[in-house]
Amino acid sequence: MSLTHEKVSFNLAKLKKAGNNFEIVIDSDKAMEYKQGKDVDLLDVLKDEKVFSDAQKGLLASEHAMKEIFKTSDSLEVAKIILKDGEVQLTAEYRAKVVEEKRRKIIELIHRNGVDPKTHLPHPVTRIENAFAEAKVHIDQNKSAEDQLQNILKELMVVLPIKFEMKEVAVKIPSEYGAKSYSILKSFGRILRDDWQTDGSLIAVIEIAAGLEQEFYDKLNDLTHGGVESKVLKII
Repeated sequence: MSLTHEKVSFNLAKLKKAGNNFEIVIDSDKAMEYKQGKDVDLLDVLKDEKVFSDAQKGLLASEHAMKEIFKTSDSLEVAKIILKDGEVQLTAEYRAKVVEEKRRKIIELIHRNGVDPKTHLPHPVTRIENAFAEAKVHIDQNKSAEDQLQNILKELMVVLPIKFEMKEVAVKIPSEYGAKSYSILKSFGRILRDDWQTDGSLIAVIEIAAGLEQEFYDKLNDLTHGGVESKVLKII
């Protein structure tokens, strides 16, 4: 890549240290994958292997400054530090993708953990999506899905009744499926009690999100060919 004084469009990762600006020209999507620890070659991240003080003007960073601040003047080593500690400019497409992924995760969290307070059944995903549109919910790309979940729930509850409930469910699993069922039990919630009977069957009490109840039963029934017995002991 050749940078000139002309106004060109490219994405940067920037880091300011000891009064000096350090910039690298990047593919922002690959840069974010690199920062997230994915298997991405550094050379695929960089559009130019040079380190700039002002990439737009084509001004290179001082090798003396790099050596003094980063203890190396190797541009690739400095680029790694900029990617790790600096600010990465993101494309509009990447930001839109991040927002959509977080929206999907929040909807899934609500579907799996929330219920209609009247029926104690989970809301269908489509109903939650419609409520997002009706409430004009804003997704913050800089916050995790979990961190913004409570505020979004407050917005949704104006148009959709939602309650996060937990249930204590007792199950009895036939002896031939007891051991195999244990991983399913653990994956759905917290096992409060497990009692192995003399005939080899398993009686367990598990605390699960109410929205997962039907999926939980479906998984156990698939495993046991309909042989599981279940009972809701408590709604929390």
